[in-house]
Amino acid sequence: MEINLAALMFPALFALIFLGIPVSFSLLGVAIGFGFAAFGTKIGLQSFHFITRTSSVYVLASIPLFIFMGSTMERSGIAERLFHAMRLWVGRFPGGLAIATIAICAIFAAGTGIVGAVEVMVGLMAIPAMMKYGYDRGLIAGTICAGGSLGTMIPPSIVVVIYATIAQISIGKLFAGVLFPGGMMVLFFLLYLILRCWFRPQDGPPMEREEFEQVKFGELMWLTFTALIPPIALVVTVVGSILAGVAAVTEAAAVGAAGALLLSVIYRRFSMKMLWDSLKKSIVINAMVMLIILGGTMFTTIFRMHGGGELVEAIIEYLDLSPHGMAGLFLAIIFMLGIVLDWVSIVLIVVPIFSPLLDAAGIDPVWFAVMAIIMIQTSYLTPPMAPSIFYLKGIAPPEMTYKDMYLGVMPFVLLQLLVLVVIALYPPTATYLPEFFLGN
Repeated sequence: MEINLAALMFPALFALIFLGIPVSFSLLGVAIGFGFAAFGTKIGLQSFHFITRTSSVYVLASIPLFIFMGSTMERSGIAERLFHAMRLWVGRFPGGLAIATIAICAIFAAGTGIVGAVEVMVGLMAIPAMMKYGYDRGLIAGTICAGGSLGTMIPPSIVVVIYATIAQISIGKLFAGVLFPGGMMVLFFLLYLILRCWFRPQDGPPMEREEFEQVKFGELMWLTFTALIPPIALVVTVVGSILAGVAAVTEAAAVGAAGALLLSVIYRRFSMKMLWDSLKKSIVINAMVMLIILGGTMFTTIFRMHGGGELVEAIIEYLDLSPHGMAGLFLAIIFMLGIVLDWVSIVLIVVPIFSPLLDAAGIDPVWFAVMAIIMIQTSYLTPPMAPSIFYLKGIAPPEMTYKDMYLGVMPFVLLQLLVLVVIALYPPTATYLPEFFLGN
């Protein structure tokens, strides 16, 4: 009976989601409903226990701080100045604006750690510029969607923070684990854009010479220095302090938030309205994330109480998979869940279920975590339910169709899968840096 209840929880969850109920409330509803079978009338008391337990996890305090850091950097004018500088540097080459877009997305993915925020912020600047010069609409869509998705892989990613917390992995180790794969992904994106626009210059025409010749070299260097150095220095300080063991994640996040405020003062963008807008955005996003964390924690706990762990173990035993075959199956499940669930829900649901089985099979948790995060990022881009496309549609001009977007993201999806294959075949790409910085 208990196993039957566990088996019914996922169908019930998907049914609520397909009915249009938000994921957080779907998770909470299923958890409370099936929790009643376990706790009876004490489900209310147990729900309060879940709330207090979730809110007392110290490391989760880093999430609103990272969000505030990103929101403040967004409003400090750094992105605008940096895009202008990058456009002047590389816009004269075929595909230059697309290359600049990916580079800026990589920098600000490190600054915000928020999937979707970078896409919208950079897209609002890059789309008009690329449309002006007649860039292929699919290339525009794919570049912005792929660039925005880098917030999943590049530290201080909130995905990494939550995954490491749930899987009980050192956050510093997982930050180190995604560094090289994230850099590899950026490199693959840039190489694709360079090669495509080299052989098909009509897809990414260069800027007119007159536009960048009117800017003196000294002015360009000063613009680049003031726009590039501050955000990179801030990100290096935040991530470096974690990897070096100087600061805990929450402490580093607080330094990042304070540093972002300082940048807003330096750039003369600080105001009470700017501060209020950043705080408001941080509160709204954090409330959404924490509600999903609460719902996911309750869901997985009730699932395991009803014998869900034994059910999954029985399925794995029946399939008679090798350790690596099991890891491949779990990655495929993560990808399929990405079609209907957001990344927070995926992490909260699958990690507590999969982690004990992977540990028992001797699978390196950091290696699998990096591949799982890449798979989450890939599902974020993959049609038909790709969240990145819906973010883009909200800011794209009417002439940019869903067909353009679907075709535009597919090369980047394949490149992400290529990174996944490299890591799967050569695990040190994900495990060397964690061992180097933090040891075994």
